[in-house]
Amino acid sequence: MLSVAGMNKKERQAALLQLLEKEPFVTDEDLAKQFDVSIQTIRLDRLALGIPELRERIKAVAETKQSELRSLEGTEVIGELIELTLNEIAISIFDIEPVHVFSKTRIVRGHHLFAQANSLAVAVIDADVVLTRTAKLRFVRPARLGERLVCKAVVTSNKSDRAQVEVTTRVGEDVIFSGEFVVVKLGIDSVIGGMEP
Repeated sequence: MLSVAGMNKKERQAALLQLLEKEPFVTDEDLAKQFDVSIQTIRLDRLALGIPELRERIKAVAETKQSELRSLEGTEVIGELIELTLNEIAISIFDIEPVHVFSKTRIVRGHHLFAQANSLAVAVIDADVVLTRTAKLRFVRPARLGERLVCKAVVTSNKSDRAQVEVTTRVGEDVIFSGEFVVVKLGIDSVIGGMEP
């Protein structure tokens, strides 16, 4: 935890900059709590330091990571891709908006949770074409409007023709969804060759 007692503005801004370099996806609200100042003070500090708001920080990282994708286009990953090491790990962030939930309950439709996890399981693999073969899924608790879903895919087995990927989705510290995906790798020629003109 950050020691903020007796910090002046210059020290706070230096600490803020250092913290956001390590953890760029901390919200202004969480920063305000950590520094024991108002959200407006955090926003003014960020502005003075030239640090964009959270959405812009996420977008900048996502654009960088999208160029590393091989099996998907960047727009095909559900959520914002914030970390990618092909054949090892991938992480995406998905902010839940009204279009993603049932209007009566404000609970996220399950296919959005699956889509985030499935697209990440495919994206993490270094191959021209990657398709889901099987998926064992576990919905732990419902996600709700306004929550931020952080999905992490870890490659646990990687062979020449297939891979196994474990995916976990969290809201804060709570696991809300997990899955074990088996994906198959195909060459682009076998896919295009199999298509009729």
